Amino acid sequence: MTKFSDLALDPRVLKAVAEAGYETPTPIQAQAIPHALEGKDVLGIAQTGTGKTASFVLPMITLLSKGRARARMPRSLVLAPTRELAAQVAENFETYAKHTKLTKALLIGGVAFGEQDKLIDRGVDVLIATPGRLLDHFERGKLLLQGVQIMVVDEADRMLDMGFIPDIEKIFSLTPFTRQTFFYSATMAPEIERITNTFLSAAVKIEVARQNSTSDTITQKLIEVTPSRKDRTFAEKRAVLRAIIRAEGESCTNAIIFCNRKMDVDVVAKSLKQHGFNASPIHGDLDQSMRTRTLDGFRDGSVHLLVASDVAARGLDIPAVSHVFNFDVPSHPEDYVHRIGRTGRAGREGKAFTLSSPSDAKYLAAIETLVGKPIPRGELPEGIEVKAERPVKVPTAKVTEDDGAEKPKRTRSSRSRTRTPKAEKVEAAQESVVAVEKPVVPAVVEVQPEQDTRRAPREERSDDHRNDSRRNDRNTDSRGDNRNDNRRDDRNDNRRGNGNDRVVGMGDHVPDFILRSFRLEDNLSDNSSDDVEDENGSENTDE
Repeated sequence: MTKFSDLALDPRVLKAVAEAGYETPTPIQAQAIPHALEGKDVLGIAQTGTGKTASFVLPMITLLSKGRARARMPRSLVLAPTRELAAQVAENFETYAKHTKLTKALLIGGVAFGEQDKLIDRGVDVLIATPGRLLDHFERGKLLLQGVQIMVVDEADRMLDMGFIPDIEKIFSLTPFTRQTFFYSATMAPEIERITNTFLSAAVKIEVARQNSTSDTITQKLIEVTPSRKDRTFAEKRAVLRAIIRAEGESCTNAIIFCNRKMDVDVVAKSLKQHGFNASPIHGDLDQSMRTRTLDGFRDGSVHLLVASDVAARGLDIPAVSHVFNFDVPSHPEDYVHRIGRTGRAGREGKAFTLSSPSDAKYLAAIETLVGKPIPRGELPEGIEVKAERPVKVPTAKVTEDDGAEKPKRTRSSRSRTRTPKAEKVEAAQESVVAVEKPVVPAVVEVQPEQDTRRAPREERSDDHRNDSRRNDRNTDSRGDNRNDNRRDDRNDNRRGNGNDRVVGMGDHVPDFILRSFRLEDNLSDNSSDDVEDENGSENTDE
């Protein structure tokens, strides 16, 4: 059997490994470390919890033991997809490099730039970072990557997801082509593996277990929840989750509960707290200080249940996790392997429960296709019974007729429905609106034309003629045209000096004397003795 002492590691590294309590390397470590020490590129694929982090940290420390870092130019670079995984790699480096003089720096978001800049300015041998924060330091001119000798991409499948590819390509372009590159992951889709070939040179592929497989130390169960109503799915799944945790009893020493959405993480954690459970949430929207405190509390046992998004599904090494609960079926089948891989680590036994609803059928099929076997079905805990919705029937009362036969009373229908006070109020309001609008509409029609129908002098009416013609074209109602014409005639009569009031309501027959027009010539003929001016302004008198 291979031992760490057989792997040609630095004696100081072997001493740290022995102090950590390890003597025999895992399969991924035994196969990857010799190739890494030879300076070859490595593509490592192994199940979660098999020691992939140590398989690249141990050879890195040995290879970097000779040499010295310069300011702002790290000698090695480790990229991680999440802050928690980057912090975990930094902890492994501290554990195995404590007898060496190698320095490190951790560049993650949620932390001030000042302290990170001081570490980079002194010079670091190992730089552990997330892609976003690394590029931030580079763009600020605080970091140079020409001195990188070893580059590691941890959780390569997630790092090479569509959102990370541009950042990864840019970072690789800033490093020298003579670097040594390691890619490690528990799952590796064929399309992702093709992308890795563009960054690796004559890489040695080490596949310890079948790709995308789950550990045999994990007992898996699928709990199918059929909700009574579709809108009750979320609440009833929470009830089933609480029942399973209670049913597991003392065997559930701690557990990680995974949800697909950040908002669901908060709701589930709050619900568990309200029912007396010791639970805390963790997801990407929380401050880094709170995320660190929550993880530390989960490690030391002060937090019993960790409700998390997939930020905790990748690379977190908490050996004593007894249970994993998938509150939601992951939409990406690879995430299922990583989630349940948080338990059953380092040869320990673990349990993984997955709650599914009828809408999760396609996700379950994709997971079972990926892992190559069906997920064993489990039963609902005792005391929990979620039944399908039953159709609600309208109760019918029976009345006895005079002949003694019983007939069902007619139920209320659209024709015989009793008016409710609310319906009566609505109809009354509609009637009142109609009653108000009927007298108002004619008033608006009567007043509106009076504002702009004043006639101008004949020699200045060219524009008014055009406006009148447009109005006449628009007013297709003959009654409206007659009404407007009558108004103009009445106003013209008033301008001519006729002081008689308009007569309204005479019916079809109007007396002739009312229709008779009175003009200035008639007045002159009746009053011949009056003085008038001629066109030249001179006075004329009757002879």
